[in-house]
Amino acid sequence: MTEPRFLLVRLGSLGDIVHAFPAVSGLRNSFPSAEIIWLTHPKWEFIVKSSGLASEVWTVDTRNWSSVRSILERSRQHRFETAIDYQGLWKSAAIPFLARIPRRIGFSSETVREVGVPLLYTQRVRVVAGKHIADQNGELSVRAGASAAVGPVTLKVPGEDDKILRARIETEGIIDDYIVLSPGGGWRSKCWPAERYGLLAAKIFEEFGTRSVINVGPGEEDLSATVIRSAGTAQPLPFSGSLGQLMALLKNASVVVASDTGPLHLADALGAKVIAIFGPTDPQRNGPYRKSGTVLRWEGAPTTYKRGSQSHESLLHITVNEVLTALRTLREAA
Repeated sequence: MTEPRFLLVRLGSLGDIVHAFPAVSGLRNSFPSAEIIWLTHPKWEFIVKSSGLASEVWTVDTRNWSSVRSILERSRQHRFETAIDYQGLWKSAAIPFLARIPRRIGFSSETVREVGVPLLYTQRVRVVAGKHIADQNGELSVRAGASAAVGPVTLKVPGEDDKILRARIETEGIIDDYIVLSPGGGWRSKCWPAERYGLLAAKIFEEFGTRSVINVGPGEEDLSATVIRSAGTAQPLPFSGSLGQLMALLKNASVVVASDTGPLHLADALGAKVIAIFGPTDPQRNGPYRKSGTVLRWEGAPTTYKRGSQSHESLLHITVNEVLTALRTLREAA
């Protein structure tokens, strides 16, 4: 019997890709010899490959018609039997549809964010509200024939990236013990204020003598500057680098403090201890999947996925001392 050929679509972003890994692991463990092609944006090719779950990783830039046309032709020639859209957007659902893949699996209209997308699927999965998004993704894998919805995930950090990262922070006097603070993220409304990260860095240095490393992405230099200014003499080290170096930074940290953003979920997948600061999004659905730390959320926080440019009001109820207490507990448990 010929092993099936699967096309998996999860174009971005970082946290969402990490939350697709358990479902793809479930599929891979159920079909160990199957050809599993993962289609993603070029920006995320490295992180997808680091999981070792896909036979190949293909890339497409949906804003570039030449790139889309090329991937459609390639997909048609490959003659996939099944496509799974773990993203649920028009741009992700359209590719298997236009590639004429006969079996196309995705979420039902109760789950997807963009109206009408499920019309492009041949099979629609309605998930139970309140489930973690990684488990919801696993239901798509089960519909595709997987015997288990999810499976274990092991991300590989390239040795060269680990070496570069260690050399960078050692030149700043940081040898072993450091804490990562990640103030940024795709939606600023999900992010705890940068000033509070700075105050936290100051308290960490005062209590433990430990310096913090500030992880920021492109375009977040203002956040890094705010953290440093608010930290006073604690001298947190700003960091930006490749995905491989970020993985090394997170994996080797004693604790990672972040909101509901990609670096938080990547740190969790790498096995780091995390303090997850949640505001408008629901940690039952979007929290650290491995539960490798502490989730802080104000009990009165409303759940909304509306994006904003300022920290959501609910995040302001979480104090620096509350985060410090959680951090102290994690360090004492080490």
